[in-house]
Amino acid sequence: MKLTSLEAIMRALQEAQVRYLIAGGLAVNAHGYMRMTHDVDIVLALDSDNIVLAFDSLARIGYRPIVPITASQFADSSQREAWIRDKGMVVLNFFSNAHKETAIDVFVTEPFAFDIEYHRAVQGLLAPGLNVRFVAIPTLIEMKRIANRPRDRDDIEHLQIILDLEAKHE
Repeated sequence: MKLTSLEAIMRALQEAQVRYLIAGGLAVNAHGYMRMTHDVDIVLALDSDNIVLAFDSLARIGYRPIVPITASQFADSSQREAWIRDKGMVVLNFFSNAHKETAIDVFVTEPFAFDIEYHRAVQGLLAPGLNVRFVAIPTLIEMKRIANRPRDRDDIEHLQIILDLEAKHE
């Protein structure tokens, strides 16, 4: 993953006023457990206007879905439900020839109450004028419990330590 690509992604989403949260490995890093990650996991507010803004802003910097899915198809909740049910789809992968080292995975569901999580998200300055929102630790732990891969179990262990330390200092 390249920092310049990450900045380009976040700036494009911010400038388009897309409502999103960063999850996955980047959120784990933002909370203080540093580890390698190879993609950007994004949870979008899944209303039609926000989806179109997200697809358009990512397209402007060269990102396209790996499979032929349009913003209007992705905005159709019944279509997303069919992809989940029939294809086991969890995320929609985006790729860019201009940003080959930095793939994007966009969740096909809101795995939590988006508005609540959006307001309690941890915010961090990625670059001057570029504020990014990360899924809060308790929600991130729950997402990782559901995924339940070895990497997720390791993340949970370290995130729980961080959460416990934060609780002691309150």
